[in-house]
Amino acid sequence: MRILLLSLLVLLAACDAGEQARSPVPGGDVGRGKLLLAQYQCGSCHQIAGVAAARGTLAPSLDGYGRRSYIAGQIPNRPDALARWIVDPAAMKPGTAMPAMGVSAADARDMAAYLYALP
Repeated sequence: MRILLLSLLVLLAACDAGEQARSPVPGGDVGRGKLLLAQYQCGSCHQIAGVAAARGTLAPSLDGYGRRSYIAGQIPNRPDALARWIVDPAAMKPGTAMPAMGVSAADARDMAAYLYALP
């Protein structure tokens, strides 16, 4: 019985660590980020798993985003960089086709949290 309980505790701890690793955005709200991705109509250009009507094909799919190495093919994929990218893409990569959509820093943090949580 003791071994079973210990095994269960180890398994639960591993699950918690996995959740944190997939959403490393400090202060980000995954649920709110999902709603904001729909509100800002990111799905007009991108496909985003779990976001209603996000079936765009003009820009890359954002499915599995947290496993990517780079943003826009050249910016190291880190939570702070992704949030800045969402706010002002042209400031990070002049000439990018991605427009600034008037996203606040707080909204971008939540949107980044959702993207990092995608499997």
